[in-house]
Amino acid sequence: MKTNFDEPHCPLCSSEDLISFYEDKNRIYLRCFYCKLVFVHKCYWLSAKNERAIYDLHENDAQDQGYRQFLSRLSTPLLEKLDSKQKGLDFGCGSGPTLSVMLEEQGQQMDLYDPVYYNDPSVFYKNYDFICATEVVEHMHDPNREFAALFKMLNRGGWLGIMTKLVIDEHAFSQWHYIRDMTHICFYSQRTFEYLAQRFNAELDFVATDVILLNKK
Repeated sequence: MKTNFDEPHCPLCSSEDLISFYEDKNRIYLRCFYCKLVFVHKCYWLSAKNERAIYDLHENDAQDQGYRQFLSRLSTPLLEKLDSKQKGLDFGCGSGPTLSVMLEEQGQQMDLYDPVYYNDPSVFYKNYDFICATEVVEHMHDPNREFAALFKMLNRGGWLGIMTKLVIDEHAFSQWHYIRDMTHICFYSQRTFEYLAQRFNAELDFVATDVILLNKK
């Protein structure tokens, strides 16, 4: 069934070929036929104030060993790809940057960016050997622009490391805790990352069910 929202296009690939994928009591979730992104229309977005209020509840701490173990699922395979003293960016680092601390402990040089807590636009004019985005891409308002910016900042041969839960099918989606978070507005599948790899000429590696590495050729 075609949707009739005022701006019926995919925020990642701009396709207008969309279907209604799922609906719950809070939101309607659309799916792009082309890149397979599942997303919600901007009419469901929270205000910046309400979004910030939810982020302020997060208690990420660089000394929290459980949180470090969670992030090591990205940092460990990424470090295997890196030489020492390379330049990296923790994109969407949140209020308590931790992954950057872990990588600096292993000899990497890190910058921070977060649109709420570390809003330093100068990073977009720099180049990086690697960029990390852990539990970030599901919050993107404009993934088309933001992924383009990330790949532009990456040096050739650089790595983009992402952590996000992936869409499996409609039944699993209906039971998914991920969609209960109202700050989550974009949901990716393996097919979506295959689209991104093709679009940005990158090699794709699913190192875990929710850990993705893209290598810019």
